[in-house]
Amino acid sequence: MIIRLDAHTHTVASDHAYSTALENCAAAAKAGMEAIGMTDHAPPLYGAPSKLHFANLNAVDREVLGVTMLRGAELNIMDANGSLFLKDEFLKDLDYCIASVHPLLYAPAGAGEGLWVYAGAMKNPRVKIIGHPEDARVPVDFDELARAASDTLTLIEVNNSSLRAGSYRMNTHANMAKMLRACERHGVFVSLGSDAHFATAVGRFGEALQLLSELDFPEELVASTSLDKFRALIGRKA
Repeated sequence: MIIRLDAHTHTVASDHAYSTALENCAAAAKAGMEAIGMTDHAPPLYGAPSKLHFANLNAVDREVLGVTMLRGAELNIMDANGSLFLKDEFLKDLDYCIASVHPLLYAPAGAGEGLWVYAGAMKNPRVKIIGHPEDARVPVDFDELARAASDTLTLIEVNNSSLRAGSYRMNTHANMAKMLRACERHGVFVSLGSDAHFATAVGRFGEALQLLSELDFPEELVASTSLDKFRALIGRKA
């Protein structure tokens, strides 16, 4: 399986990331990517750029060093209803948003609440992808998660950073395997993201591809094998 799009990257606009957008594009080109998503953290996560960063992303060239730059944001899910902090006026010109739980801001109480959190966020038409839901600190029933994703035409992320040695997320390999099995059962498309916070990680999916291979996960359910496929899939949800 060949991956051509990295849908989840961060730049120095997020102050705990260490590479520029130009450096990320150079790394993406070297890794053979057609496109990357510039998806910096949204407020109120500590060190996130201001709201104007997202409103002004049309200042970024669409193609850099032969790589298509998709404009995005990683939004923070803030409560049990799946509420998002950044308002629509700052999101309307973005290509897509990833919605994630960051326990520094909010931690669901159990698997039932974890499902409500994600299902609520999926109802937002701007949210095309749910980010790193395999983290055991945010317990969720993966079959119910996949059903909700299927109902709302939302992609589920396969986050390579979660699988790398030293990841701070918990029980990620076992949970991601369960998540992928549930996605396969329910016909849910997945999106690969490096979650790169430094350019050398952009477009690098060794751990994710190994797990997909071990599970014999169907390539037809992987959104990231071409830019055209990815655009078509996120375009289903409006």
